Amino acid sequence: MMGKISFFLGLQISQSPRGIFINQSKHALGSLKKYGFESCDPVDTPMVEKSKLDEDKEGHHLIMARPTEKHVHAVKRIFRYLRETVHRGQWYPKDSSVALKLLQMWITLVAKILAVVHLEVCNF
Repeated sequence: MMGKISFFLGLQISQSPRGIFINQSKHALGSLKKYGFESCDPVDTPMVEKSKLDEDKEGHHLIMARPTEKHVHAVKRIFRYLRETVHRGQWYPKDSSVALKLLQMWITLVAKILAVVHLEVCNF
């Protein structure tokens, strides 16, 4: 019999007799630390309302290789929003049909991964 799973593919899973809580706080905190935003001031929204990131007065094609100062500020705001929401996640109560469907999907996914791992080991 397998024990309770706590981390899988970047997801943090907390199981209790009442249900399952899934979030990505460990991954999010790691990203915040990696880019120096672990102690930034949080914000409530990821974007400023009516932000004009796609607006180019001269009509030039905007690409990621040529970000402007507005783009840098937008990315910083997203990190500040991530700081605000780092511990949010999704709660699935034990008796809900969503929790049952989630469990079925989970079992199927794990079975497929184990089958692939088994094939890789056998082919090695």
